[in-house]
Amino acid sequence: MSHPEPDAAPDHAIWRALQASLAARGERRLVLLEGNRESNLRWLSGLLPELDIQTGVWTGPADQSPDPRLAGNFPTEARNWLGREVSVIVWDGWQGNPPDAFAALSGALTAGGLLFWLMPPLDEWRRFADPDYTRTGLDHGGEHPFAARMADILAEHEAVIRISPGRAETPSLTIPQIPEQSFRIETTPDQEQLIYRLVRFGQGRRRRPLVVTADRGRGKSAALGMAAAELLKKGRQEIVVTAPSKQNVDTLFRHARDALSDQLDQASAGTLTTRSGARLRYVPVRELLASRPEAEVILVDEAAALPAPLLKSILLGWPRVAFATTVHGYEGAGRGFAIRFRQVLEQSTPHWQAATLTEPVRWARGDPLETLITQLFLLAADGSGSAVETENSAGELVIEPWQPATASDEALSNAFGLLVDAHYRTSPADLRQWLDDIAARSWRARIGERTVGILWCALEGGLSAGLAEQVSLGTRRIRGHLLPQSLASHSGYPEAAALKALRVVRIAVSDDARRSGIGRSLVEAARAYTAERGVDYLGTSFGGSADLLAFWQSCGLRVVRVGLQQEASSGEYPLQMIQGISRPGRELEGRIRQRLAGHWLTLVPDNWPRLGADMLAEITAELPPGLALDSDDLRELRNFANGHRGFQITVPVLRKLSQAPGAMAGLRGHADRALWCRCVLQGAPWSSLQAEKLCLGQRDGEDRLRQLVRDLLKDGPGL
Repeated sequence: MSHPEPDAAPDHAIWRALQASLAARGERRLVLLEGNRESNLRWLSGLLPELDIQTGVWTGPADQSPDPRLAGNFPTEARNWLGREVSVIVWDGWQGNPPDAFAALSGALTAGGLLFWLMPPLDEWRRFADPDYTRTGLDHGGEHPFAARMADILAEHEAVIRISPGRAETPSLTIPQIPEQSFRIETTPDQEQLIYRLVRFGQGRRRRPLVVTADRGRGKSAALGMAAAELLKKGRQEIVVTAPSKQNVDTLFRHARDALSDQLDQASAGTLTTRSGARLRYVPVRELLASRPEAEVILVDEAAALPAPLLKSILLGWPRVAFATTVHGYEGAGRGFAIRFRQVLEQSTPHWQAATLTEPVRWARGDPLETLITQLFLLAADGSGSAVETENSAGELVIEPWQPATASDEALSNAFGLLVDAHYRTSPADLRQWLDDIAARSWRARIGERTVGILWCALEGGLSAGLAEQVSLGTRRIRGHLLPQSLASHSGYPEAAALKALRVVRIAVSDDARRSGIGRSLVEAARAYTAERGVDYLGTSFGGSADLLAFWQSCGLRVVRVGLQQEASSGEYPLQMIQGISRPGRELEGRIRQRLAGHWLTLVPDNWPRLGADMLAEITAELPPGLALDSDDLRELRNFANGHRGFQITVPVLRKLSQAPGAMAGLRGHADRALWCRCVLQGAPWSSLQAEKLCLGQRDGEDRLRQLVRDLLKDGPGL
């Protein structure tokens, strides 16, 4: 670790030599500028103009950039640099340090690159009031374990170059030895194999999508570009590329353009056309799905940053689709994407293929900056090291309160890895929230010393009566308190925000230990905590799916709200469930559920027309029963069942039947349950039901519904 003195003018020759040495070695470095911001900016302004900067980024105020060649970039826009390359980054930590953005932008730095990070001295990080904390509600904590952990790592890492005003004279900057054979960015065997597979895929049979995952800097986008060019040479006429933003495909198009070379007729930033008329072009995702252009191959880059429902629509909309994504760390973990999206692939295209890239391209294997960033943000956190078979494990299952902020790095990595694998979009920002949030409460499940389950909760609510009333009226919105605020504002009960809640933020159990009751045991520990500490209700909010609904029902929680908008990340409707613990908590649960049940039949067709049939059926079955069927209702139902009454005029009583005690539960396992949900509850037209293969047409559909009513009148309990 080097500590050059910054107060004097920087030695330009030494820094240029460092750049040359790093480029030859295929390495990058972090330069930590500690202390006075203005002094360090002056020092940078004296250094940067003398350095070789092909492309650079500055994250501070535009008028304070230390070099005009640096492109201004707000930290929250860092994902736009995925798939792009820069030679210098100046990160102004005094403006805030969102972890996802820092991790993402560092991955754009090429061999020979320098990442300058302006920050207070390391020994002040634990108490540094990072401006980004206010965005996430972390400004209430006096100490910040996440930042303290990073400071400890940086202090010990030998490749970090530390520069501080006022530091005593220290040895000169060390220039690493230049190797005999300099590092060159060239196609790796990994890439060549992927290009071969992509070309085979692009020329091959339909409905065999390819999913490519790679760590950062492995040349994924370059391989996509070279493969696209090869496919055009081999006769494909129309290839479409899509991604979260146009900037994400800059590298892809650059390599495609180089590979096509003299065969190009026209070239622009987003379209390449060959002399034969074949075309590679970029189309934004939503435009792609709206216009449905004819294309023989679709390439989706940085797929993990796109909402799951859009990915599914692309998958089903074209014959040959390849998805590529970065494995670790920001805008959702690519590993979580692979796990989650695999379920869609298995159901829709069971002959899908997988490919990976492991060899770095932008920098050499063992690059110190990659190692450092991975360690700082646990980008390689792996929960599989904790996975054990419970039957063969030594020791009993132990559920215990756990503090991630005081855990060893190995234990923290294992625990965080479980969360990454279990949740689609767990990122470095979640790690910071987990460690720093003073409202966080966590439990660990272990067998021996091996972590097999993690529960992360947050204390919420307890707002003053006046503030709770304002929240329920929609005139105030405060940071945090997700569940109490949602219930107060959407359900109209200010006491939901006034009462104290414990919300489950994340729960994860290792693969080999699932379905053994560990998840329920973790929730039981949290429930016991709420009772002991006078917390009024236990709750959770998640993207609703039938399996998660069943799990939380088995834990004793009940549905109190379904969100009106599908989540961008998962395409699922948010579902909120609670269990009242105190008497006021139980009363709140009962009142919200009774009111939801009373509005349910009116809300469903207008607000949840795309809610999955399994989810809709189970929620309807779980809600309190509606008004009892009277003799007129039963007569009308019998007439419909026997073919003496039309469907359209019977819909109101059919919907009423859906809320009769035991009715929807009685349809579990029935082949036509989905037809009932889509037709009766959601009001879908017969043309849609036929297209969904739920019936052959209106007559067939009505016959099936009549049979369902006959079965319910005969066997339904309470009818």
